[in-house]
Amino acid sequence: MAIAEVTVIPIGTGSTSLSSYVAELQRVLEKQEGIKFTLTSMSTIIEGALDDVFAAIRAIHEAPFQAGAGRVSTSIKIDDRRDKASSSEQKLQSVREKL
Repeated sequence: MAIAEVTVIPIGTGSTSLSSYVAELQRVLEKQEGIKFTLTSMSTIIEGALDDVFAAIRAIHEAPFQAGAGRVSTSIKIDDRRDKASSSEQKLQSVREKL
């Protein structure tokens, strides 16, 4: 199971507000199979098999282009743990137990 933190920034949109683009990215993610995702105030967390995560990232990277953006900057951070099952919730719970 891979966990990715993804930030997609359309450039040259004519506005400093990006919430309409973010909303569209969430709609695109709802159509992706094999993943779970969570919107945060600064990024989106995507969880699933690595191939499914990469497919979802590609889909949301392409979405601003389809909405008219001429340039898109996408930042990706991936935690791919293979020695045992992992999830965002499990990682948070592990920290809570230590508090």
